[in-house]
Amino acid sequence: MSHATATKPTPRPSTLRGATLPKWSPWAIAGGSIAVAVGIGLGFGLSSKVQWGLIAAFLFVLGTYVIAAKVEGRRQAKDRVATSIVWVSFILAVIPLASLIWTTVSKGVKVLDFYFLTHSMGMTADTEAGGGIYHAIIGTLEQVGLATLISVPIGLLTAIYLVEYGRGKLAKAVTFFVDVMTGIPSIVAGLFILSFWILILGFGYSGFAGAMALSILMIPVVVRSTEEMLKLVPNELREASLALGVPKWRTILKVVLPTSLGGITTGVMLAVARIAGETAPVLLLVWGNPLINTDPFNGPQSSLPLYIYQQYQNSGGSPAAYDRAWAAALVLIAFIMILNLAARGIARWKAPKTGR
Repeated sequence: MSHATATKPTPRPSTLRGATLPKWSPWAIAGGSIAVAVGIGLGFGLSSKVQWGLIAAFLFVLGTYVIAAKVEGRRQAKDRVATSIVWVSFILAVIPLASLIWTTVSKGVKVLDFYFLTHSMGMTADTEAGGGIYHAIIGTLEQVGLATLISVPIGLLTAIYLVEYGRGKLAKAVTFFVDVMTGIPSIVAGLFILSFWILILGFGYSGFAGAMALSILMIPVVVRSTEEMLKLVPNELREASLALGVPKWRTILKVVLPTSLGGITTGVMLAVARIAGETAPVLLLVWGNPLINTDPFNGPQSSLPLYIYQQYQNSGGSPAAYDRAWAAALVLIAFIMILNLAARGIARWKAPKTGR
């Protein structure tokens, strides 16, 4: 005996969907906004391209809302306006950065060669052509390295105390002073080391004095970044380790720190990149030296930020000095970029592996 099976009718596609703008409409609106902005700029005699860009951005957002509201309705128009504002903000943020990089590269490559990287200014006056930044590279590497050796252990242990042990008034006081140190101007850190290390204790200008000032600026960054990374470690990992009878210090050493090592390393690298371009503490404490000085504990040194400042300050309008300053700025940007790329690579390498 066969049973008849009822077949369900195939649902028809919905025809209630309203009209939508084509995918190329944002590009068309952007092109029209730029054309109108250029016309307004030429018509009213606006010579600044920045003004043209701001007018184009305003017309793009306004045009997006008007056209989308006409075709798709006000609700969808608001969504498109929010998206257009995000894109405009992104472009406004990228343009100065791209302009800075382009200017530095175009002016810095004029004298950037092997000779420039392997010679100092010992036999060359600031107004003459030639010379290099070898002494400044050595000073930057030594001063930043010493500052890292000073600040990383202090910052790491402080963050461990605040996250794992800190309770009560002492922890609140430490957190307060870390917040205060985060906003300290670099010149204040330099003045503190100048008054204490050089004027009171009687030590001379040196790369180590500059490194101590840089470490004051670096410690709060390390503390804050490490503290946030330690807070991201799940408490279940700590509880599981403690439940097996492992002491707390060993749990921190074997469980908590390895889990957050990638984020901690990234924070340290970013802190190093933050202090690598500081000029005020180096100007006060390292004093500058056109000769190669590989001993950071004895005598003045140089550094890349200080070298750039001195080339502009003491050049007397010399084009050769300006070219050296731009080339040194390009090397400094490349150094910071390498640190950031290294931080990203280490963070990805040390990130916890997720398995199925």
